[in-house]
Amino acid sequence: MTELKRTLGIWPAAAVSIGAIIGAGIFVLVGVASGIAGPSVILSFIIAGFVALFTALSAAELSSFITESGGSFIFTHRAFGKFWGFVVGWMQSADYIIGASAVSIGFAGYFLYFIGFSSTQVALIVVGCLLPIILALLNLYGMQEAAGANSILVLLKIIALVLFVVIGGTFILSNGPTGTYQPFFPYGMSGTIHGAAVIFFAFVGFNTVTVIAEEVKDPERTVPRALLIAFLVSTAIYISVSVVAIGLLDWNILATSTAPLETALMQATSNIVILKYVSIAALFATASVVISSIFGGSRAIFAMSRQGILPKRLSVISKKGVPLYSVLLVGFVAAAIILAARGNLDALAQIFNFGTLTTFFFINLSLIKLRWDEPNLQRGFTVPLYPLTPLLGIVSCSLLLIFLSKYAMLFGIVWLAIGVFAFELHTKTLPEQTG
Repeated sequence: MTELKRTLGIWPAAAVSIGAIIGAGIFVLVGVASGIAGPSVILSFIIAGFVALFTALSAAELSSFITESGGSFIFTHRAFGKFWGFVVGWMQSADYIIGASAVSIGFAGYFLYFIGFSSTQVALIVVGCLLPIILALLNLYGMQEAAGANSILVLLKIIALVLFVVIGGTFILSNGPTGTYQPFFPYGMSGTIHGAAVIFFAFVGFNTVTVIAEEVKDPERTVPRALLIAFLVSTAIYISVSVVAIGLLDWNILATSTAPLETALMQATSNIVILKYVSIAALFATASVVISSIFGGSRAIFAMSRQGILPKRLSVISKKGVPLYSVLLVGFVAAAIILAARGNLDALAQIFNFGTLTTFFFINLSLIKLRWDEPNLQRGFTVPLYPLTPLLGIVSCSLLLIFLSKYAMLFGIVWLAIGVFAFELHTKTLPEQTG
């Protein structure tokens, strides 16, 4: 059995992508980015959102007529064949697994802080390794159950961010800002663009629902709608949080705070329950990102296995309707990465950035190729302003790739070379297949 069960409606499907997009980053990123852009960090969020939107729209169209699991891998495989499909799938799978590892370390830090335990390297590694394994085992109970748990976590973190916006926004409207929006461009437009480049990676994850498309009901309609809902909800929250945070707290203070949202909200309320809830929501955020990463990584590996690019065992479906060995592989490899890296994931984060932009580049390119190859195919959604939208997606991803650090380029290219070597080695042992 190599077919997954369709169990998810539009809201659980959207929650998977929201879970992947809104991580712990927003709880600290406003502070980091405000130090780069000043009050114009608000504009940085808008610019980053627009850049990500080009690829989101392309992914929405592709998912409206390609309803297999695999996301960008299956899009590229259909457009350009087995080799390029593997290249994208290799980078995509690495992104999900590395993302799960990095965010698990983040969860461990927050968890140890909240229980009052010292964040030693050993403690971070132990808690960080346990999280992806536990959440992978949760996924084995069934997609519906795991997606239900994810939806609860997503709801809890959205409530925290909405509380921040409502309480902080009401205070600003009633009493005036205690922070300052002037000067809006303290570091010029270059600071704003730099801030947008940093913030861009807070938008990745919207594509996760396309990776699990085979487990979504009525995917031609549901998947593109769920993707766009997730993107719009996340963007609205990001922009609202940045506007309120800058209005509550001087951006220079915001930039140096280790808990910027909690610190900013202290200007508007002294209610300790609300303050701690907003702070602890980072735990919900990190846990939901790891769940979504396991969903995405395991389904990408499953899709490549089913196409004969990876060992067939990885496409085996359990009685619960989940890709058993792919899920376990993602969970345990994520834990092994944490152990091997001893909790230091800086180099892996560079691969993540390179892989994300490579994946987004090919999503846009695949849309153009398939519009050319299959012009009469019925699509449930079509991107507006074609071909401008995917072309802008290609250009923006290319520019961001150029501006990655030399270490990101180096680690990304080395990881890609390892993948190509593994692909050639594996395919030589298989009978000749058509792409």
